[in-house]
Amino acid sequence: MKLYRTRKEIVIEKEGSYYLVNENWDSFINDDDLSKKTEQLLSSLKPKDKLSMGELLPPIGANQELWACGVTYLRSKVGRQEESKATGGADFYAKVYEAERPEVFFKSTPHRIVGYGAPVRIRKDSTWDVPEPELTLVVTSSGKIVGYTIGNDMSSRSIEGENPLYIPQAKTYDGCAALGPCVYVTDKPLNSNTTISLEIKRNKKKVFEGSIAISQIKRTFQELVSFVYRESSFPHGCLIMTGTGIVPGSDFTLKSNDLIIISIDNIGELVNPVQ
Repeated sequence: MKLYRTRKEIVIEKEGSYYLVNENWDSFINDDDLSKKTEQLLSSLKPKDKLSMGELLPPIGANQELWACGVTYLRSKVGRQEESKATGGADFYAKVYEAERPEVFFKSTPHRIVGYGAPVRIRKDSTWDVPEPELTLVVTSSGKIVGYTIGNDMSSRSIEGENPLYIPQAKTYDGCAALGPCVYVTDKPLNSNTTISLEIKRNKKKVFEGSIAISQIKRTFQELVSFVYRESSFPHGCLIMTGTGIVPGSDFTLKSNDLIIISIDNIGELVNPVQ
């Protein structure tokens, strides 16, 4: 099943049919029995014809936070070492990849996050910028993973590469993340062959593409959740980006009007232009 947050109501998609639910997104999504509750609700609803993608909002509640994890894939470790080598920061990324404690950091509050079709931004004071396609966990206040969505962790490699202490500036700013198009709800673990794909178009021509299976992630999802929730409470639940394994080379940087297309098996496709 898939849950969409729209301007008016929640839309449930199952087997090609769509159902409208007039409930508060924040309280509806923060439920340890989300899958069971949604299935039961469907029996009392009548399907509608279609879903308008233009109505979609990012699938994050007004009182939720977005956190992110870094250096969880080998390719990410190598990429971070490359960008920080000149400033002596490469060792930090090598060590955190092997360490017991992962890199987790606060990414954004909801007002800096955009949904399907809305523009993400590159910083005006940055010279090297990339999207980071990431499987994103939807986690309840108790720490239970109840769903998954697609995340784009926009990042300034020039700022982070200059000094790891600049990571909040490299990662958090207006339009710094995109989420969507939906929350994929399932009680079963995702198949390890689930693939994340990234495509970037410039003037309608493909300028980058890459893909990776989530089996390549070094840490378990519950492990990442446990560190985010350690000594921090999330009364309304939390969304957690699990890191990227697709890192464009040092010869690539985003430009305004580029189109970023991220897809993940079973979840769908997240499309955002660059502003």
